[in-house]
Amino acid sequence: MKALQYRTVGSAPELVDIPAPEPGPGQILLKVTAAGVCHSDIAVMSMPAERLPFPLPLTLGHEGAGTVAALGAGVTGVAVGDAVVVYGPWGCGACPVCASGRENYCPHAARLGIRPPGLGSPGAMAQYLLVDDIRHLVPIGDLDPVAAVPLTDAGLTPYHAVRRALPKLVPGSTAVVIGTGGLGHLAIQLLRALTPARVVALDISGDKLELARRVGAHEAFLSEAGVAARVRESTGGLGAQAVFDFVGVDATGASAVAMAAMDADVQLVGLGGGAIRVGFAQVPYGMSVTAPYWGSRTELAEVIALARSGVLSVHTETYTLDDAPLAYERLHAGRINGRAVILPNG
Repeated sequence: MKALQYRTVGSAPELVDIPAPEPGPGQILLKVTAAGVCHSDIAVMSMPAERLPFPLPLTLGHEGAGTVAALGAGVTGVAVGDAVVVYGPWGCGACPVCASGRENYCPHAARLGIRPPGLGSPGAMAQYLLVDDIRHLVPIGDLDPVAAVPLTDAGLTPYHAVRRALPKLVPGSTAVVIGTGGLGHLAIQLLRALTPARVVALDISGDKLELARRVGAHEAFLSEAGVAARVRESTGGLGAQAVFDFVGVDATGASAVAMAAMDADVQLVGLGGGAIRVGFAQVPYGMSVTAPYWGSRTELAEVIALARSGVLSVHTETYTLDDAPLAYERLHAGRINGRAVILPNG
């Protein structure tokens, strides 16, 4: 089968031919219908060899959708032909955290060498994908897999972050979304669907701010000098009750603090490598900073339910597997507006 692999540290991903996997006991083989392109992949491919936590080559793609092609021995609950998406942050499955569905916070996965598909295990940018357990599949029915596959990360990650901030997002509150690309444009829609908050979007791209307005942002500002003061002024000087930083560099972290209200939630989601310095009198009193990771199995099912209800609209660009390296080039250059989706069998 054809697959897109990261094969050598510092090199671009390559299209290769590798053997198709076969499902063992408890495993499910998917024929991949769609795979999402994410900044996390670029973060992995930017790591020096000494920081890379898994061996190469690696088949990319941690956002996966497909139809069940074959079942390993003992698998029940799905049938050949079922349409599903893959829950990515695999855990041990046995600890209390995993039992509650929060495999994204499994304390044993790293020690046991359990890694998400596309982020250590073979991923979805291939014609077939092997999934380790039925608990990592969520049915999507007749949802378009191109629209559904970004929900496994670009939808699940902001949903998890927004849910954490719900107690602060009461009528009259303000939520700020920094970075309105793949995750950010879905965060705006989730905030509009789940909260009464006024939503302010920030980005360095005019095109992405236009997308932010189309999907529901009440206001959209260019991320430039003085934007934090502009946001604070728009709140009557109080600041925002929740700030979601989907960029994650030092500058956006500093802006997040500068525009946060007292007792606000600041969530550092982006993989830009930045940090937020927290100390008494250095941030608004009561302000909390969290670094949420992905989301739970239950939350993915909830995101899919929201999509089925029609409240989420994913802006996508599609590419063949042959053109997947181009999609990564465009993403790295900031030229993807929304989410790029690869069609491995298209």
